[in-house]
Amino acid sequence: MTSPRSLSDANAAAGRASAPAPDVWSACIERLSQELPVQQVNTWIRPLVARVSEDGSRVTLAVANRFKMDWVRAQYAGKIAAALQAITGQPVTLELVLAPREAPAVARASAAAPVRASGTPPRSDAVFAELPEAPAAAEPPLPDHKHRLNPALTFATLVEGSANRMARAAAMHVAASPGQLYNPLFIYGGVGLGKTHLVHAIGNQLLAERPEAKVLYIHAEQFVSDVVKSYQRKTFDAFKQRYHNLDLLLIDDVQFFANKDRTQEEFFNAFEALLAKKSHIVMTSDTYPKGLTDIHERLVSRFDSGLTVAIEPPELEMRVAILISKAQAEGATMPEDVAFFVAKNVRSNVRELEGALRKILAYSRFNQKDISIALAREALKDLLSIQNRQISVENIQKTVADFYKIKVADMYSRKRPANIARPRQIAMYLAKELTQKSLPEIGELFGGRDHTTVLHAVRKIAAERQTQPELNQQLHVLEQTLKG
Repeated sequence: MTSPRSLSDANAAAGRASAPAPDVWSACIERLSQELPVQQVNTWIRPLVARVSEDGSRVTLAVANRFKMDWVRAQYAGKIAAALQAITGQPVTLELVLAPREAPAVARASAAAPVRASGTPPRSDAVFAELPEAPAAAEPPLPDHKHRLNPALTFATLVEGSANRMARAAAMHVAASPGQLYNPLFIYGGVGLGKTHLVHAIGNQLLAERPEAKVLYIHAEQFVSDVVKSYQRKTFDAFKQRYHNLDLLLIDDVQFFANKDRTQEEFFNAFEALLAKKSHIVMTSDTYPKGLTDIHERLVSRFDSGLTVAIEPPELEMRVAILISKAQAEGATMPEDVAFFVAKNVRSNVRELEGALRKILAYSRFNQKDISIALAREALKDLLSIQNRQISVENIQKTVADFYKIKVADMYSRKRPANIARPRQIAMYLAKELTQKSLPEIGELFGGRDHTTVLHAVRKIAAERQTQPELNQQLHVLEQTLKG
C-alpha cells in the first residue's frame, strides 16, 4: 500500500529511483487491463510514469496533479501493488509523487529565441512549409474578442446522471475557481453526449459571476482557420492578442488538430501562454489524450497534465429525464411511459434523443393529438422500422464476436471460459433489447439453450450496465454499430 510521507520526501525518493523499467510497468498495465474496465485503465493507469528501484522492491509513480494522486491512492493503489507483487514475485512498496511541471515554453523561448522586427517569431520550415506567402498589409486583423457562447447551454439546463456526474462536478469547480485546480480540464466522450453543453456551461457560469472576464468558446477547426489566416495576412500580433490574453479558453474537438503541424505549434504556444498567466483551458475530444493520433507528443502530455474526465452514454433513467426536461423546455408535457418507450428505442446519444423528441412534438401538434406511446410509435415509425429491418440475432452474434475477438461459432458452442461466456451473455442481452425475438427463440439461436439461461444473461448484463461505465460504453458502441 502507499506509504504516507511528505511531498518533499516523496519527490526526493523519486529522484533516487532508478531509470524507468518499461517491462515491469507494461506488464503491470497489461495485468490490470484484464481486471479493470478499459476506460479506467486508460484514464487513471496508463498516464502514470513508473520508476522501479534496482532490487524491484520499490515502485514510484509520478502523477500529474493532487486530484489524480488522491484518486489513484484511494481507488487503485492496492490493485497496482498486488499486480506488481505478482509480476516481481516479492512484496513491493508503492509510492505516489507529483510529477514536476516543466517551465512554460513561452518563458524559455523568450529567453533564447530571437524576435523579428514584426514581433513574429522566427520561421520553422516544418511549421510553415504549407503556408502560401501573402503580401504584407493585407486584410484587416482578426475581429475583437467575442465569447461565442450559447446562453441556453448552462448547468441548470444540463440533466445530471451517473454518465456525466464526475465531468459536471469538475466543470462546476472550474467555473467557480478558474486557473486553479484541474487546469487544463480535458473532457472526452462520443458524439452527442453533452461535451459541448458542458463547456458552454462553464463559460456562461464564469461570465455570470465575472462579466469582465475574457472568455472564448471556439471549435478546433476555427482555430485552424485563424492560424492560416494570421500567417497569410501577416496579422500574427492580432492572433496572439486574441488567444494569449484570455481568462478562459474553451475549445471543442481538439482531435481536429491531427496532422496540422503549424496549428499544433501555435496552440502549444497559446496553451503555455495561458497557463503562465494562470488562465484556464477546457478542451473536448472524442477520445482520451493518449488515444489521440497524429498529435505532437508534447501537446498530448499537456492535455493530460490536468484532469481528464469522460462523459459516458446516458443510462436509461437519464435518457428518460432528458426527454421529459427537454419537452418541458419546449412547453410540452411528455408522459413518463412515452419517455421510457422512446428512451428504450433511442440509445445512441442525447442528440438523437432530441431529434426523436422534435419528431414526436411536431407530429402531436400537426395532428392535434396528445402525446402517447401510439403517437410516438407512429412518429418514429421510420426509425423503428429501419432498426427492426437491419438487426437480426445472427447480425448481433457476428458483431459482438468481432468486437470481442472471438469466433461466431463460440456464440452457440458449449464452451464456458469467461472470454467466451461474457460476450455470449452480451449478445443475448442485445438480442432481447434490439429484436422482437422471444426468450425461447433467442435461446434456440444460441445453441439450443433454455430460455432461463437467456433470462439470466439479460438480467445480469442489464444490472451491470447501470454500475459499470466501461460496459455501458461497450454496449453503446455495439448498439450504434448494429443500428448503422
